[in-house]
Amino acid sequence: MSLVAPGLVLTRSQRTAWLRLIRTENVGPVTFRQLLNRFGSAEAAIEALPGLLKRTGKAPRITTQMQAEDELAGLERYGAKLVATGEADYPDLLNYIPASPPLVTMAGGENLDWARTVGMVGARNASSAGIKMTRMLALDLGERGYTVVSGLARGIDTAAHRASLNTGTIAVLAGGFDKIYPDENIPLAHDILDNGGALLTEMPLGWEPRARDFPRRNRLVSGLSLGIVVVEAAKRSGSLITARLALEQNRDVFAVPGSPLDPRAEGGNALIQQGAKLITNAQDIIDSLGSADPARNALFDPDWEPNFSQTEPAEAPTDSDKSRLLSSLSTTPVEVDEIIRQTGLSVSSAQLLLLELDLAGEIEWSSGQLVALRYK
Repeated sequence: MSLVAPGLVLTRSQRTAWLRLIRTENVGPVTFRQLLNRFGSAEAAIEALPGLLKRTGKAPRITTQMQAEDELAGLERYGAKLVATGEADYPDLLNYIPASPPLVTMAGGENLDWARTVGMVGARNASSAGIKMTRMLALDLGERGYTVVSGLARGIDTAAHRASLNTGTIAVLAGGFDKIYPDENIPLAHDILDNGGALLTEMPLGWEPRARDFPRRNRLVSGLSLGIVVVEAAKRSGSLITARLALEQNRDVFAVPGSPLDPRAEGGNALIQQGAKLITNAQDIIDSLGSADPARNALFDPDWEPNFSQTEPAEAPTDSDKSRLLSSLSTTPVEVDEIIRQTGLSVSSAQLLLLELDLAGEIEWSSGQLVALRYK
């Protein structure tokens, strides 16, 4: 189910309200959709937040009107824009991933082909052979009409972006638009824009990237791509996280084989053993992606999103109802339908209680209508 109908154009006041809501504490992409589904607009959801959290005893830290307007003004000074899901400039492939961001910050990319994209990731401490292979693949893919997506990191990411500067590349940032990481790639980010490429992030202006922000960034690298190419990766690396996310998003995963004696090849070789497609040139990728059309609905179906009724339940849930619901939850994800069956709560009561717990930061959602207690 889509959050909004295609063809949406937010007014300035609506965009500000959307920004206030998504920047509010404990309001992530799934919670944002729940609130809009329940209350009909971001403005109404913001007004309802204090009441929703009253039962939890926590006061919501809601982004103010001035803070949102300051961020919008700051983005305009950088030549960037805030794009909402459903708007024409929102990357269509992102509509088909779990917890797609309601808003993304974008700059450049007006003439890129956002539908024919290949993500490239790999080791930061890449070998000379890995860098050479990345450049060859990215250059060939670009010349064949594909846009190269990566995360602006050192090593393989940098090589992929540089090789595709003239044909089109998208850099996904882990931090705010003004907090490009690493610092050494700030000139590369400018080169990307100067050559018609794009920068994209879901993080607020001024946000310094933290370790946990990189997997979040990686889901957008894979989400923007029809397939992900892993050139070099250690057994435990961000590149393998990207590959796992790509599989969860029904994207193709490719890997370049490497020497068993090189630790940087362990992750890619393991992916091949697990079923990733072994590739040695760009044609291998292109042949596999020939049928990866985003209009192929059997593969690219929008992720499930909680559809909360906009009507309040006849009776507000009681503390006893909340206790029953909490007793049915654990740190193991479980289907909402199973929670309702176990507790005997009405659908509307269970959904309202889950929304309250979500806003209080006590639960987290997973793809496929699953919910679990958050690890403390």
